[in-house]
Amino acid sequence: MSKSLKILVVRFSSIGDIVLTTPVLRILKNQLNAEVHYLTKKEYSSILKNNPNINKLYSIENSILELRQNLQKEKYDYVIDLHNNLRSSLLISLGFTVKRYVKSNFKKFLFRNFGINLLKNKHVVDRYLDTISFLNVKNDGKGLEYYIDDQVSLDFDLNQKYIAWAIGGSQIQKQISAYQITKISERLNFLIVLIGSEEEKSTGNLIEENCKELEIKNFCGVLDLDQSALIVKHSFCLFSNDTGMMHIGAALNKKIVSFWGCTKPDMGFYPYVNEEKSLLIVSPNSKRQCSKHGDSCRYSKDGCIKHIEVDENLIKKILRFIS
Repeated sequence: MSKSLKILVVRFSSIGDIVLTTPVLRILKNQLNAEVHYLTKKEYSSILKNNPNINKLYSIENSILELRQNLQKEKYDYVIDLHNNLRSSLLISLGFTVKRYVKSNFKKFLFRNFGINLLKNKHVVDRYLDTISFLNVKNDGKGLEYYIDDQVSLDFDLNQKYIAWAIGGSQIQKQISAYQITKISERLNFLIVLIGSEEEKSTGNLIEENCKELEIKNFCGVLDLDQSALIVKHSFCLFSNDTGMMHIGAALNKKIVSFWGCTKPDMGFYPYVNEEKSLLIVSPNSKRQCSKHGDSCRYSKDGCIKHIEVDENLIKKILRFIS
């Protein structure tokens, strides 16, 4: 019997990007019976700790060199570098065969700066899978995965019908405003559960204050990642900006209403779910992404996502989608 492959998959950050690598892990495990190891930054290792497709999880504080001896002892057949940056380039020094994810940076540059879209709307998951195509594996069509710790509990009735709303984002330019959320919430006949980090707590409080007549539960700054994921898992639908929680929602196979401004779904980071489960609400200002990471806007300081008008057409579109 031939020896099974030992493969190291590398992605350092962030929440959404790591969740987007999970089809690669499952396919390597199921189609090749490979021994799969994963290397990420310590702060993100909890995302993968319960993933059954990972045999060994390595984490670093800053540099791969922290684990140089441990990794070299593993004698990997292949290293699949799904980050492809200066930090991950140190993998070459370990002497392994490294296959790198193609970032298509020039195509992204053309789209962002000149509106020339050569990306063909290809999802980043499919580009990740291109990285391992040399192993003669194929997309199994099973989507993303996120495994919530069995010990996670909440002081909240998960059996009631509610909408989960992830109100945060890595940049203010990627977040719709408390005013927009309030105006939409006023038209939704559901309990709305707000989730987000400590940074979104004040925004959650403002929405709660503006919606006194509505059923709003504000969990911003209260829950950890697995608890927030549990809220999403049992929700009727997830509303989200372009965030890691949006991708967790896709991994949990939820219907998702996502809002886009300085980042655009055409860059390949839209929810990786069947088309009927995704409603993309995109700022009307431009079809082009404003900046590489959505941290600056060519239209306004706080982001063109704030220019999404909450009018009757938008409300009807959302209500049709969630009905």
